[in-house]
Amino acid sequence: MTNYTGIQGQNILIVSSDPSDPTEGQIWYNSTSNLLKGYANVITNAWAAGGNMNTARVALGSAGTQTAALGFGGFAPGSTGATEEYNGTSWANNPTGLNTPRYEISGCGTQTAALAFAGEAPPTGATEKYDGTTWTNTGSLNTARSAASGSGTQTAALAFGGKPATGSTESFNGSTWSSNPTGLNTARWGLSGAGTQTAALAFGGYTPSYLAATESWNGTSWTSVNSMNTARYLSAGFGTQTSAIVAGGGSPPTTATELWNGTSWTTNPNSMGTARYNLGGAGTQSLGVAFAGNPGPAVTNVTEEWTGSGVQVRTITTS
Repeated sequence: MTNYTGIQGQNILIVSSDPSDPTEGQIWYNSTSNLLKGYANVITNAWAAGGNMNTARVALGSAGTQTAALGFGGFAPGSTGATEEYNGTSWANNPTGLNTPRYEISGCGTQTAALAFAGEAPPTGATEKYDGTTWTNTGSLNTARSAASGSGTQTAALAFGGKPATGSTESFNGSTWSSNPTGLNTARWGLSGAGTQTAALAFGGYTPSYLAATESWNGTSWTSVNSMNTARYLSAGFGTQTSAIVAGGGSPPTTATELWNGTSWTTNPNSMGTARYNLGGAGTQSLGVAFAGNPGPAVTNVTEEWTGSGVQVRTITTS
């Protein structure tokens, strides 16, 4: 006869509310909701509809996260300085727009500490800081440009590429830009970027054809790495140097989504719902948001939310 004496399982913690900082694999019973829950790695890798922007536009700047995003500037049609904040559900207009309305503008940082730089009408090096309420002018780029890309924070940013086609790379210290003697290996505009000031990724773009080329930045120089599967420009790109995402872009407008693992790009089977280019994007490879853009000749305000892989609280079904 089998003896089960001494066999023990894991003790389940009983709590009245979910832990604020659980660890992966942790399981607990929520006595308030009467649910058994766990913190597990979940892979979704899909886009879902989000709240539409108030102003349809293209070629706008972006910063922040999926639940605290910022969209600013763009062409609506005509240059605009309009600024909107996203809370994960809906967009709210900020009464204070950019000091210099422009499109093909670049950005980085967070919703309450963002940096806007470069742009068109005409190409400019103008740079502005956002504190969650208003925009303030600060030191301009050394090389005026539009359709550039950037990475980092409001006080430690990186600007690279741009139109006219350039490989120019500059670093921002919170007040002034410094030109780096080493530019991109492939000069281009309409490219996307991800990462920080000292660990960035540049991908896609145009000059004189659509590019899939990807380069990695170590704080001093750019190194060519594996290319994207789909050449494109004016895409939404965000994440880190070792965990990035690219979605949409042209030409023609695409829904294609690819994930970067630090070595290579993988095409994701779940594409965006609306094909478009000239769009904004913010967040991480786990949780991101893409908004506005050109589906074709028209201008859109459509927003889509990305859920990738990540550790999340999940309800455990028992029977």
